[in-house]
Amino acid sequence: MSKILPSQKHLFELEDDVIYLNCSNMSPLLKSAKQAGIRGLELRAKPWNIRAADFFDNGEILRKDVAQVFQTSGDNIALIPSASYGLATAAKNLKVRSAKSILLLENQFPSNYYVWEQLAAIQDLKIITVRKDPSKGLTECILECINSETGIVAIPNCHWMDGARIDLEKISEAVKSVKAFLVLDLSQSLGILPTDINSIDPDFAVSVGYKWMLGPYGLGYMYVAPRWHHNAEPLEYSWQTRKDSDDFTSITQYSSEYRTGARKFDMGEYSQFNTIQMAIAGAKQILEWGVDAMQSSVSAITRIISDRLDFNHGSYAGHIISIPIAGTDVEMLKKTLADNKIFISYRGSFIRISPHLFNSADDAELLMKCVSLAS
Repeated sequence: MSKILPSQKHLFELEDDVIYLNCSNMSPLLKSAKQAGIRGLELRAKPWNIRAADFFDNGEILRKDVAQVFQTSGDNIALIPSASYGLATAAKNLKVRSAKSILLLENQFPSNYYVWEQLAAIQDLKIITVRKDPSKGLTECILECINSETGIVAIPNCHWMDGARIDLEKISEAVKSVKAFLVLDLSQSLGILPTDINSIDPDFAVSVGYKWMLGPYGLGYMYVAPRWHHNAEPLEYSWQTRKDSDDFTSITQYSSEYRTGARKFDMGEYSQFNTIQMAIAGAKQILEWGVDAMQSSVSAITRIISDRLDFNHGSYAGHIISIPIAGTDVEMLKKTLADNKIFISYRGSFIRISPHLFNSADDAELLMKCVSLAS
């Protein structure tokens, strides 16, 4: 078992009396990331100080650090503005026989639905929605729906609404057995849940950077399996993705070749100067703590809640948990939480709790006390 880390709240831009339990929405900034962003803005403010290398070097640093979180090579990572951008890139390249199906989860996050709805219309495919059976795990429900008619399986590592966990290696094995494609949205798991992407071996996997990767809004990541490096097209055609683009003296000697690996899928203007430095600070802090230790530490907090609710903690990711509020005086609950400066997400008939290392066991205890008062 990985070590349990003490609260790291002092490293984040959080007031002492704020209890923030909503990292699934957006992480507070690390102080180091804020300072890195300021340094980047200072560079951008004086463009005469920007060197040709500044358009590329930080991208390579970030690519390498993010690759370690994915547990893969930096050559397999592209820098993208959003999960939807990466998913659109995947959809552009996946050619599926007419009448086959795209497997999605019930109540999947919209960005990982609309793109497949559009692809289904274009390629005459069927959308199959996997519904959760309370008597089974989510992995089993997905496996039961994968068959010879499956063309694409597009899923997360855990459900964004309640943290229900999916065994991606089992899913990958089933997907390959029917010669389908696997596309992952890891926005609610990358950086907090250990992910061995090489073992899972999806075709594409995307993640935003502003949640568990502790980075800025507007800069995310895409894993592209090596088999797609040469056989897929990018979503856009930026000058920075071309071979020898770092040589400004020959920039108009147009090249039909791309930079190596997944760099051909980078978004235009990925250099960004301020946000890229913030993203580097977030990734380096994650690597310093270690994803295994982070998951164990955050799981210790959510376990306090799951033990009170008496449900199986093991079938859920340790960093997201939901609390049913049916029968609760919701207005009173909202007031009680606000009075105690506790921030969570309301999701229909339950509230979603997603702590990080800026939380402690005391935060979970106070939350449960507030819920009890409103029940």
